[in-house]
Amino acid sequence: AAPRPAHGCGSGALLGRFGVLLQALLALCAFSTLMLKRFKEPKAERRPWRIWFYDTSKQAIGALFIHFANVFLSDLTEEDPCSLYLINFILDATLGMLLIWLGVKVVSWIVQHKKYSYLVFGEYGDPPQAAAWIGQCILYLLIMVFEKTVISLVLLIPGWTKLQQILLGYIPNPQLELVLVMFVVPFIVNAIMFWVVDSLIMRKYKQKDTLDINGSTETPRARRTEESQVLLSPDMDFDQSESDQDISGFRGTSQKMKQPSYQVVI
Repeated sequence: AAPRPAHGCGSGALLGRFGVLLQALLALCAFSTLMLKRFKEPKAERRPWRIWFYDTSKQAIGALFIHFANVFLSDLTEEDPCSLYLINFILDATLGMLLIWLGVKVVSWIVQHKKYSYLVFGEYGDPPQAAAWIGQCILYLLIMVFEKTVISLVLLIPGWTKLQQILLGYIPNPQLELVLVMFVVPFIVNAIMFWVVDSLIMRKYKQKDTLDINGSTETPRARRTEESQVLLSPDMDFDQSESDQDISGFRGTSQKMKQPSYQVVI
């Protein structure tokens, strides 16, 4: 058996009964932040439950992959697995977050350039297609594999042992160390990461279209543009005596105009 370290949790503690209980509690609390984020969205832009599930499940798959990869990497050596897991987690939340952002931007640019509309993050078709969700999950998982590979290479740089001693070397109780490493710190950081990444990969819903008096669909911005063109048009002149009616015309009544008059001088 591997010798138990003087400080910290022993080998296999992350997958022990208490460790698994903490991980399940962490998953429940961390993903509740995504539920809170949905209810914080404006009602006009709030995603339907099916779209919300498609968006958040990609993060769930990616987070589970990163979590179990960190657990596996933390048990590869005879050092304190809790401190190794914490180092992996901190790198995932800092450098890894930057890599995820870069990967999403690159993948989004490629699929838009190739015009793969169903692979654009947050776009699932109308009605939503499960095939689009599966394709986006695969792309997001590939981004997670790229991120974890880079982080693993960074961990090969010597000098991380001293950081391990600084982070958790002062905690003599293995159970307390396990609670800090597997629940307290990951919950705070994961809540922030899930919120940011969800905003990054969700579809940006714009303001709903409005109907004009004729029943045709017209956005508020297009309506303002049309009104500006009418006001600035040099080809027509408003009757000064009917200015009050012109002002009310923009509120739903008809505008009265007259054609410009010309005088011929011989």
